[in-house]
Amino acid sequence: MTWSENMDTLLANQAGLDAFRTFLKSEFSEENVEFWLACEDFKKTKNAEKIASKARMIYSEFIEADAPKEINIDFSTRDLISKNIAEPTLKCFDEAQKLIYCLMAKDSFPRFLKSEIYKKLVNSQQVPNHKKWLPFL
Repeated sequence: MTWSENMDTLLANQAGLDAFRTFLKSEFSEENVEFWLACEDFKKTKNAEKIASKARMIYSEFIEADAPKEINIDFSTRDLISKNIAEPTLKCFDEAQKLIYCLMAKDSFPRFLKSEIYKKLVNSQQVPNHKKWLPFL
């Protein structure tokens, strides 16, 4: 349960990430973590053609106006991405990703730690402290 200490640990742990996603879905804001994960995957892309196609997919799914999973970023960040999407680089979503990470860390993560989803998970992970009886002592 060390992933409850900070966002980085949470996002690096599959069980923590799954619980956080469930929480965000319950709040209708799962697009934030989905965008963050898409950016992490995008940054590992090696092939130039795949960079372009993945960038267009991320842009159409999360960035452009009225995107199906549109994230909440400021106009200047959205505008910069829109201008650079024709020739994307592995860093083209970095600023938006930082903004979404900060939003999750300052807003969603603290609420997650107070949520019923988190409390149930913590309770299910606790191992009972049973004393072992040793009849020969």
